[in-house]
Amino acid sequence: MRSDEHLDCDLLVIGSGAGGLAAAVTGASLGLDVIVVEKEAQLGGTTAWSGGWMWIPRNPLAKAAGIVEAPEQPRLYLRHELADGYDAARIDMFLEQGPRMVEFFQRETHLAFIDGNQIPDFHGKSPGAVTGGRSLCAAAIDGRELGPRLRDLKPPLDEVAPFGMAIASGADLRYFLNARSSLASFRHVARRLARHLVDMLRFGRGMHLVNGNALVARLLKSADALGVRIMPAAPARSLLSEGARITGARVVHDGATLEIRARRGVVLACGGFPHDTARKAALFAHAPSGHEHWSAAPAGNTGDGIRLGESVGGELRTDLSDPGAWAPVSLVPHRDGSVGHFPHLIERAKPGLIMVRSDGTRFANEANSYHDVMKALFAATPAGGPAEAWAICDAKFLKRYGLGRVRPPPFPITPWIRNGYLKRGASIEALARACDISAEGLKATIGHYNRFAAHGEDPAFGRGDTPYNRVQGDTAHLPNPCVAPVDAGPFYAVKIVAGSLGTFAGLNTDEHARVLDAQERPIDGLYAVGNDMSSIMAGRYPSGGITLGPAMTFGYIAAHHAGGIPLKNNRSAAA
Repeated sequence: MRSDEHLDCDLLVIGSGAGGLAAAVTGASLGLDVIVVEKEAQLGGTTAWSGGWMWIPRNPLAKAAGIVEAPEQPRLYLRHELADGYDAARIDMFLEQGPRMVEFFQRETHLAFIDGNQIPDFHGKSPGAVTGGRSLCAAAIDGRELGPRLRDLKPPLDEVAPFGMAIASGADLRYFLNARSSLASFRHVARRLARHLVDMLRFGRGMHLVNGNALVARLLKSADALGVRIMPAAPARSLLSEGARITGARVVHDGATLEIRARRGVVLACGGFPHDTARKAALFAHAPSGHEHWSAAPAGNTGDGIRLGESVGGELRTDLSDPGAWAPVSLVPHRDGSVGHFPHLIERAKPGLIMVRSDGTRFANEANSYHDVMKALFAATPAGGPAEAWAICDAKFLKRYGLGRVRPPPFPITPWIRNGYLKRGASIEALARACDISAEGLKATIGHYNRFAAHGEDPAFGRGDTPYNRVQGDTAHLPNPCVAPVDAGPFYAVKIVAGSLGTFAGLNTDEHARVLDAQERPIDGLYAVGNDMSSIMAGRYPSGGITLGPAMTFGYIAAHHAGGIPLKNNRSAAA
């Protein structure tokens, strides 16, 4: 391909995660000619590795289940949670158009949803919080429905998908956790494993797609059906402009430069900057060199979209409460010498696990959200010290739930002890020595914790005090689904380091997802969605799905605005 070749379209989308594909599919459904370019060889970005949950208050699936709340209820929650970061214009647009977005994709595309009507907001004691009805996820899909496009789909994150088999949160996960104690669960797991083995032998990958992988798969199927042109392995290098208007981009494809001219606009959707070392050093207080942070997002998310926006006058917002979506991460050694980043999202709330710093003391309610736990670790870390901790459990916990990348039986634990990922000690003191933790501090901490845990209590940090804690725990464990003693040796630990699921700091945008310049004027023809867009949650984390929910919604909004097609008023439809 010669460097003087070009393509023309109405809408150019740079990036293939949920926000970018939502914009592309919406635009194509509205009659626009759409091209998607993606720097990686496989599509889906962080979304393909995610749990796939979207926070959309007052969504159609909740309404269908009889969960009806007044429009002011989620606003009340967000006003309290976001405090001075509350952006009324963008929040109002999100709350109004989020349900409309769901209706649109249900009606016009191959995207189908399952409800999260039992999933509570993170902070159940805040005004306006609810115990369910604000979450949804893409329904599972058979990968064979994608045809040849399947080879372009990024597979699930290896660290959380045993043998490449993703496990859906909710009922599917509960079956796996109960496989050794319930015949029904054992049968479910046996069927899943058998199907996965057949798929691996026939196709080289699992075909039962769930979570974020299902969301991307359904968006890709919709994009192909609508004629969207998708170009993997085509990184964007610069934006094109005519006067003050953005008119396209230069991309590298098949070894040559290609100009793509976009009559209606360009959407930046490159996944933020979780692996941009310089940007992390500038914005992450715990990573002064940029190397003290280990994100679970794909390595290709290096801030390309933000730099493209800045190159034409866009402004990066750095006035957020936190610049990243923090998460506890452990470093998983691979046989080839590489290291994987395992996000600890599930087991922390289960009964019988605590987290301690090197002095042996706890620092947080481990059952709280991943973001809140990391904020507590940052606050407890002495200035200049590494933000590190240890997740500690006993033998009965490991056998029941696993720990990090170490899965419960029948999966073996010996390889993880040999490679140093999992530490083991016959006694608390022995475990402390193996982890270089204060033995005196750890013994005192576990002794104090166990005295109350025997009665299902945690007066130090209140594990199990909120609906979110309890849902994340083990509801079959009474009296407190989040609390049990750590007393059955041998004892185990995995080291926790500072990590994230992505970034919150992004390009400043208005309620139509238009990128704003230093004077907060829209840059004509340029939009940003997903993690390239400054989070509407102002760097706070009020509930699960507050990345993908807004990403999908503002992708839908951006496509309407670029196409000059008015958004339908959602107030009456969602009332």
